[in-house]
Amino acid sequence: MKDNNWYVITGAPHSGKTSVIELLKKKGYKVVYETARVYIDQELAKGHTLEEIRGDELRFQKGILDKKSEIEKKLDSEEVIFFDRAIPDTGAYYELCGFNKDKRYRELSKKCVYKKVFLFELLPYKKDYARTETEKEQVMLQELLEEEYRKLGNVIVVVPTMNSPEERMKFVLNNM
Repeated sequence: MKDNNWYVITGAPHSGKTSVIELLKKKGYKVVYETARVYIDQELAKGHTLEEIRGDELRFQKGILDKKSEIEKKLDSEEVIFFDRAIPDTGAYYELCGFNKDKRYRELSKKCVYKKVFLFELLPYKKDYARTETEKEQVMLQELLEEEYRKLGNVIVVVPTMNSPEERMKFVLNNM
């Protein structure tokens, strides 16, 4: 198990994670943006379509897993850092897509114990340019995320739906 001062903000698509991550960054906290979203945005800027980027979903998920691992290796475990998703999210996506968790994921996930994991309750479903999940898959993913983080021994704090991202951020900070 790895000791660190890292916190994960997770939840199914459109649960308000990124809005809170942005607020935490404005407050001066170090944040790691959602790796898949950053990658998708970079590829879209190069002129690729979402269909091209996500055409081979297993290859996409493995690539994102590798990028997440590279990022975590470079970070100071003593520093307080908030992640918009982390390595165990890949395990939940593998299950959602019907893929077996490969050796690489199993090895990496053994080290994935964070200070706390904040699981954001779902907001009303809304599709955006980078998401491919249906509303049904959003609900399934929420359950898979909680299961994956618990299985790895993480402390999970459920963040309820609130009136604003600022309230959710305060909730997170008060429950660190």
